[in-house]
Amino acid sequence: MYILNIKKLNIKIKKKKIINNLNLKIKKGEIHILMGPNGSGKSTLSLAIAGNKKYKIIKGNILFNNININKISTEKRAKKGIFISFQNSIEIPGLNNEFFLQQSLNSIREYNQKKKLNIIEIRERIYKILKKLNFNKDFLYRSLNEGFSGGEKKKNDILQILLLKPNMIILDEIDSGLDINSLNLILKIINKLKKKNKSFLIITHNPKIINNLNINYIHIINKGKIIKSSNKNISKIIEKKGYEKFIKKKHKNKIN
Repeated sequence: MYILNIKKLNIKIKKKKIINNLNLKIKKGEIHILMGPNGSGKSTLSLAIAGNKKYKIIKGNILFNNININKISTEKRAKKGIFISFQNSIEIPGLNNEFFLQQSLNSIREYNQKKKLNIIEIRERIYKILKKLNFNKDFLYRSLNEGFSGGEKKKNDILQILLLKPNMIILDEIDSGLDINSLNLILKIINKLKKKNKSFLIITHNPKIINNLNINYIHIINKGKIIKSSNKNISKIIEKKGYEKFIKKKHKNKIN
């Protein structure tokens, strides 16, 4: 069964159509990479999956665990097990990072009819994760993402994933702002989560990270449509020649 099944999706922002008859299927325990030129629709797709109301679905469906989530709120999608790491994480001054994690975890547990945890129980879980990520405990008492470096924001996303344990994880440029050691650590965590049957859609411009991930497919998107899907070997072509070969080939096939 597909955990995420996107069928002939068409999305517009105001009057501009961004996603055009896009199809994508991801099974449990798979890692899919989404690549493409700037403005091709990568981030738009992730925001549409998240349920951002600015991105209007004019045709097609997004199925999560075989349930149509087109009209389900962002909050409920998160409670069902969809996690989105945005390209630019939102800074929320005054919202304590620990309080945010506590409320998020208990909200998801309540939705899944599980007993809420007290602050001591939650801290025990968080402290173990902080140790894995080489974070100081003081990190918890800062405002959510405020004043965080790019790398800290990305590692904070991973902290949330490890605590909340979503099933479908969408990462938009997870490598942005990370030093090589932090990046390698996060890639190892992603591979371990895959073994636990977690699914990933990773948006990136960096074909080099693919070598350290146990991926299933790479998809190239252009003008809101996936024009090529292949295994990780295609990353070598992208690294050397970019996307032009695939875009030109698609255009040629369309003429013929």
